[in-house]
Amino acid sequence: MRRREFMALLGGTAAASSLSSLRAARAQQPAMPVVGFVSSRSPDGSARHAATFSKALSEAGYVEGQNVIVEYHWLGGENDRLPSLMANFIRRRVAVIATPGDPTTLAAKAATATIPIAFGFSGDPVGHGLVASLARPGGNATGINFFTSEVLAKRLGLLHQLVPKAVHVVVLVNPTNIPSAESALRDVPEAARAIGLQIQIHKASTSREIEAAFATIALGHADALFVAPDGFFNARRVQFATLAAHYRIPAAYAAREFVETGGLMSYGTDPLDMYRQLGVYTGRILKGANPADLPVVQSTKFEFVINAQTARALGLEVPPQLLASVDEVIE
Repeated sequence: MRRREFMALLGGTAAASSLSSLRAARAQQPAMPVVGFVSSRSPDGSARHAATFSKALSEAGYVEGQNVIVEYHWLGGENDRLPSLMANFIRRRVAVIATPGDPTTLAAKAATATIPIAFGFSGDPVGHGLVASLARPGGNATGINFFTSEVLAKRLGLLHQLVPKAVHVVVLVNPTNIPSAESALRDVPEAARAIGLQIQIHKASTSREIEAAFATIALGHADALFVAPDGFFNARRVQFATLAAHYRIPAAYAAREFVETGGLMSYGTDPLDMYRQLGVYTGRILKGANPADLPVVQSTKFEFVINAQTARALGLEVPPQLLASVDEVIE
């Protein structure tokens, strides 16, 4: 064999060996853990929620794209996609499933008893079988819980203060969001009786049903509308603001996004606090913490927001004592 041919053969062998070594080294490197993040919210208006989750995750030592991958799924209320999403997570054995919301949390828990779940849940986590107890969850799920009953009663009372002449109040629930609907149907009528309000329940789970509900409310001459918390409703907040303005119906919502879009008022837990806690617990689980030993934390931050322009359009004057308790007035 000529020297030139021999050197070429040697070089090719070395290159092949180097490539094989590189591939072997890459194969030995552990793949980045994947977090499956699922929310019933719409992607529109959710950037700050994702950023809050990501920041808390990074403070725990996990930076997206560097040592963890977060797959964000914003369903816009299309909860019928949940079974296939959860099946995909299970098939791929994601490291953690993060579920800020009731339908997503229940779907995750129903799908797996082994993959860790970090949740945000408004209902009773024990009653819905998510955890054995708040102090010692005992299974594969833990997270943050809202004070649903207290928040619903407080929001109804604030609506009554803002619209003191209101007597007939319609409560709108999404029947497909079982925990939220159950809480509203159980707690709102009791709170209404305590302050002399009469309650009528309406249900909606599609855009057409929301429109039909508003038309029915207007025909029935209801004095105000109380909207139960729901991811699909949040995704349709522009529709809510438009219809409420068209029919001149004072409405109270669970989340500030409704008010930012033109809704009258909102009172509820601070959603960013929930997303921060989700990031904290997701980071701790990625580090090796067992969800069974991480106690379910309780919401401690609440916010009351009023849209002053909408109030004026409805001919409402915000009482001074109510203004004193408002966290933000949107002009």
